[in-house]
Amino acid sequence: MSVGGVFIETRKTLPVDATVELNFLVEDGGIVAKAAVRYVLPGVGVGLQFKNVRTEDQPHFTAMMKRIIPTHQ
Repeated sequence: MSVGGVFIETRKTLPVDATVELNFLVEDGGIVAKAAVRYVLPGVGVGLQFKNVRTEDQPHFTAMMKRIIPTHQ
């Protein structure tokens, strides 16, 4: 997972450029985001690029990213 997207392991095949809705449940609550399929590894998973995060969920998304990918200072 990165700020730009996420790889999801799945056996389900999705077409490249398809839009999917992602729902995250984190300590701050729920986050809904839309993502585009950028690549498919058949039988392994899909690479998704975030397109947008619901406006009301953006602060939670930012907090989640800071927990997952701490900045090195």
